[in-house]
This record gives sequence, structure tokens and C-alpha cells, in this order.
Amino acid sequence: MTGNVLEKAITEGKKILIVGSGGREHALAWKVSQSPLCKELYVAPGNAGTEKWNIPLQVDDIDALVSFATEKEIDLTIVGPEDPLSIGIVDRFQAQGLKIFGPSQEAAKLESSKVFAKTIMDEAKVPTGEYQTFTNKEEALKYLGRIGAPIVIKADGLAAGKGVIVANLFDEAMEGVEKIMGGAFGSAGNEVVIEEYLEGEEVSLLCFCDGMTAVPMVAVQDHKRALNGDLGLNTGGMGTYCPPPFWTKKLEQEVIDNIALPTLEVMHKRGTPFTGVLFLGIMLTSRGPKLLEYNVRFGDPETQVVMTLLKSDLIPVLEACIEGCLEEIKIEWFEGTALCIVMAAPGYPGSYQKGIPISLPQNTEENKVIFHAGTILNTDRVESSGGRVLGVTVRSDSLVSAREEAYELVKEIGFPGAHFRTDIGLKGLKY
Repeated sequence: MTGNVLEKAITEGKKILIVGSGGREHALAWKVSQSPLCKELYVAPGNAGTEKWNIPLQVDDIDALVSFATEKEIDLTIVGPEDPLSIGIVDRFQAQGLKIFGPSQEAAKLESSKVFAKTIMDEAKVPTGEYQTFTNKEEALKYLGRIGAPIVIKADGLAAGKGVIVANLFDEAMEGVEKIMGGAFGSAGNEVVIEEYLEGEEVSLLCFCDGMTAVPMVAVQDHKRALNGDLGLNTGGMGTYCPPPFWTKKLEQEVIDNIALPTLEVMHKRGTPFTGVLFLGIMLTSRGPKLLEYNVRFGDPETQVVMTLLKSDLIPVLEACIEGCLEEIKIEWFEGTALCIVMAAPGYPGSYQKGIPISLPQNTEENKVIFHAGTILNTDRVESSGGRVLGVTVRSDSLVSAREEAYELVKEIGFPGAHFRTDIGLKGLKY
């Protein structure tokens, strides 16, 4: 991906397709559109923030996406959400000779099946919490009665980031099993993982992977609970910042050596090598880093801060992953901190109103971006169309200044009744 190859790519330009409609996809489109390698960009189906690139194709309409990519001679497709990965979009594209960034359907089971993920952790001897799996609700409840709380209950399948219940009290744990196995998440809850509750600082480490090599991105700290102080229901993420002040190169290397690389080795030995983004949810316990979960794609809202700090061109990195030559790429990052505040619809993560009109400032500062997530364009007016609506993101010299600038930018947005946390990044200021 260097020298003549890169020069040729810049001369020719590339047609890029991004699959998805959230804040993550807007952040990826924002980054890709800055590349001299990008000649044409399409986002399927996109949102109000990606309007100029949008095409009306849904993420699970694999036939239509393959047809579009073939017809338009798309050079690279980037998959955002987990759902199309779990139903085999990568396999379908590759079968047609189309270049696509993401794991195969079998490799994507690291996220789409919590039970499969635990099996891989065991095979790779990855440090993680002790666990048991259950397909019978009565047996699961009986097990809970023996071990008590705090405990973590996970639906086996995909549940839009809401299939994990951290129960501090025994009654909450019992309710969690009843909810998951009682059909709240459909077939995703047919099997549950009941897992040891781990304490410490939680960190997200996303890694670019080419099957054998894992290159870490900047570590991120997410804020999953709906309310200040990490209270309330779990959400898909209410805000992020990176890098956490307590994160060190030593910790990063420990996670790569003990978690990322052993995982890649096991997947390779199984004949299902992992290519794409391996997202490691890490708990820094008193006994060292332990793995909470795998995700198999760019996180949301992690991507908003990671892309803001990424100095290198993204396209050659993704192509190096696909071509299996990631070790040849040098990835550069901006100094400083990036912070993202998620503005959600009133009522989120419960039932929420759609169609709320939103007015946005005419912001032109390079270090400040308002990423769209659950938005649509109704005539010329931006309206809310989902639970998490905007990701107000700022890159600055320090965590203190990033926080100040991000919350000032929030004040400039007209979004009646918007729900957002006011403590994003405060965890990091303790250090």
C-alpha cells in the first residue's frame, strides 16, 4: 500500500460504499470523504448528516447492496453495524469478487453469539470472568439462587446493545433472566450467559486486524448507562472520550499479547480468520485486564472520537487489513483528547418521540463535529428519527478543554427535550 501502489490509487481514485445509518457511519463517511483516495462516496441508507452521499438501500438487503456495488464498480465497502455482518454480507460480497472490510459470518459470531465468544475465550486462554450458559430458564434461576449478586446476565444473540444486564441486587438478577429468557429480545434470549461481575475501570480497545496482526486504535472509555453517575438503564452508549488518562502503553501491549493475538490465532486455526475491527471490551481489574466481550465492528459512539483523533488516511489501513499486509502500514494519531456527548430523544432508552425538529449551528471549526445518528431530512428540516440522535464531538489539547468545548457546542443546538448526560469524561478527570 505504499510507493507506486499508493500513487496509482490516488491517481485513479476509489468508489467507496459505507453500509449503515448511525453516528458511526457518519463519522466513517466524514473521515473517508477527506481522503485523496476517495473519488465517489455512497452511504446506505445513511441519515441527515450523510444526505449528500445517501442511497435508499437497507443494511439487511444484501441482494440489493451486492447489485449496487457490482453495477457501480465499488472499490471498497465498509460495513458499520453488526446485523449485516451476522447474516453474511462479507461472504456474499467476496463471492462476487467485491472488496469489503469486515469479518465473515462465521467470524462475526464473536459478537452475534455470546456463547460462541466464551468458547473462543476458553480456547485462546483469554483472561475473562467465570461463567455458565443456560437454555433452561428454571436452571438459570436455580443457579442464580446459589451464587447471588452482583452478577452479569447476557442474551446469547444480538440485542442492539441492550442484551446485557448488570444486576447489583439479587432481585434485579432474577428479573434480568425472566426478561431475557421471557422473550424481550426474541430468539436472542433463547440462551443466556451468566457471568462473574468484574470490578474496575472499563475500556474499549478497537483493533484493526488482517487475520494474524492486530494494531490497536486509541483506547476509549464509554458511558453506557442512561443517567449521570452510571445510573439508569443500559444504552448503546451515551458518550465517549479518548484516551483515558489511566491507559498506558504497557496495558495496551498486555491486552494485545494476552487477548487480541491469541483470539486471532484460534480463529485462524479454526479456518475462519478474523479480518476487520476486533473491538475488545476490557475491565481493568485488580488482577489485570480481563475481557468482558468481543464486538466485530467499529463501535458507536467510540468511532466518533477515534475518527476525530485518527491522523492517517483510513482507506489504506482498511485495504491493508483486507490484503493481509497490516504490519506494513504506519498509523498516526493526533495528540490530545477527543470527547463525544450523545444527545438522545426524550424518553430514551425507553419509548421515545420521533419527528422532533432540530436546529444546528453553522459550525466550521475543524476540531468540532456534530455527527448525526437518528436523524432524517424532512424537506429541508432535520428531524429526530431514533433514540440516540446526535454525537457532539470535539478534539482538543486536554480532557478539560474538550469537555468544556463539547458542552458549549451542545448549548448551541436546538433540540427540544433532548436527553444527555452532563458527566461525560468526568471519570478521567479523577486521574
